[in-house]
Amino acid sequence: MQDFSEAVSLAITLVVSMDADLMEIIGLSLRVSLSALAIACLIGFPLGALVAVSRFPGRSALLLLMNALMGLPPVVVGLIVYLHLSNVGPLGWLQLLYTPTAMIIAQTILITPIVAALSRQVLEDLNDEYAEQFRSLSVPKARAMQALIWDARYSLLTVALAGFGRAIAEVGAVIIVGGNIDHLTRVMTTAIALETSKGDLPLALALGIILLIIALIVNGLVMTVRMTAARHAYA
Repeated sequence: MQDFSEAVSLAITLVVSMDADLMEIIGLSLRVSLSALAIACLIGFPLGALVAVSRFPGRSALLLLMNALMGLPPVVVGLIVYLHLSNVGPLGWLQLLYTPTAMIIAQTILITPIVAALSRQVLEDLNDEYAEQFRSLSVPKARAMQALIWDARYSLLTVALAGFGRAIAEVGAVIIVGGNIDHLTRVMTTAIALETSKGDLPLALALGIILLIIALIVNGLVMTVRMTAARHAYA
């Protein structure tokens, strides 16, 4: 019990003192996850909008696939990316394996289906309200998609925050393609796993505290966005 108390005390000291190694790990975690989120939103929002306003044969199957991909196993994604980026893979010449870029690719693949599927639901519900008006004004599909995305911006921001929460907590895929290399590809989740296995509880707990704080911030932002959206809806 005393050892645990000492570990907690040292972890709090690391957080308060902004330990250099701790800040480096946190900075890389945020850079990787935010980069993956930006790419996922650039792909997922237009894709979700396109499916929301379109009706075509096989749409139900596509929706089923989009929803199924939300539950992609991270280790499988990591393995697929690894096979493509390894020296014997088709993209091995890029030399991206065990780099932050490989981690961004893996996280992007994981969260893009989440962003696309959730945004599709939001935009389809909104499109049901506007569909008759769009038809009466002969609004082109591309313009309708832009209008829906802009009008649902607060709800889509909530979707983006959900994607970020999924990315920042990821460990399976990033440890496979990143290798958890110190000062290069070590992020919070992989560092927690490594430091715990080494018995370095203070650093693991410090990173755990930071992850909990980030989770609280993300949830707080989601609540704030929802309340803001509600105020605008009734304004």
